[in-house]
Amino acid sequence: MALSTSKELKLAVLIDADNVPYSNVKGMMEEIAKFGTPTTKRIYADWTKPNSNGWKGVLLEHAITPIQQYSYTVGKNSSDSALIIDAMDLLYSGKLDGFCIVSSDSDFTRLAIRLRESGMKVIGIGEKKTPNSFIVACDRFIYIEVLDGATQKKKPKTIAADTKKPVEKPTEKALHKVDKQTIELIEATIEDIEDDDGWAFLGDVGNLIVKKKPEFDPRNYGFSKLTPMLKSLTDILEIDERESDKKGIKHVYVRLRFN
Repeated sequence: MALSTSKELKLAVLIDADNVPYSNVKGMMEEIAKFGTPTTKRIYADWTKPNSNGWKGVLLEHAITPIQQYSYTVGKNSSDSALIIDAMDLLYSGKLDGFCIVSSDSDFTRLAIRLRESGMKVIGIGEKKTPNSFIVACDRFIYIEVLDGATQKKKPKTIAADTKKPVEKPTEKALHKVDKQTIELIEATIEDIEDDDGWAFLGDVGNLIVKKKPEFDPRNYGFSKLTPMLKSLTDILEIDERESDKKGIKHVYVRLRFN
């Protein structure tokens, strides 16, 4: 579910190297490309420290500019302030539509809020341990763990013997179960936008869920997209695939079974 936009977003990608693993860079950059074009890519760390060595091998491959920030105080992450200052400079340049902040640190919560107040789209990427304050400050938040699973082990679709149609199985690396709270979120969202017959367009459902819960992502529950996730909830949902004006393209609608 990409952020809805009428144009290709120009994005600044700002990475806090102290708070995300370098092994996920490929998956992160592929994910960011779904939202727009990363016109600026910077990564912040004290590159004189041994623990930054892992990043150095991937920076050239992905054309990410390293920004040196010395640690003036032992035990204090000085990269945060450098990233925040650069973000504000880039904001006032007027050449961007949004920011992607890659970190699991709650210190960037106020930055995300400030950027959104200025009309910027803000995408957060971080580990599952990321504090909720930073997650909800973003328009979208993606867990690194699902990107790691997507890039390292893409699941083939299996063919059901009776139907001969591809059937998608949940991936092994689900971060969450489709619990009662998630189901209630889906149900409430459908009710918010349903028509007189109870049907809601799946694309609108997905967009509204993300506005309510920025970290919502079908991959968190083991599904590649929202459609197969909702199809797995056939005990509470009905799915209707309708032909569109374009050949071969179907519009998916969903409604609650008790309607």
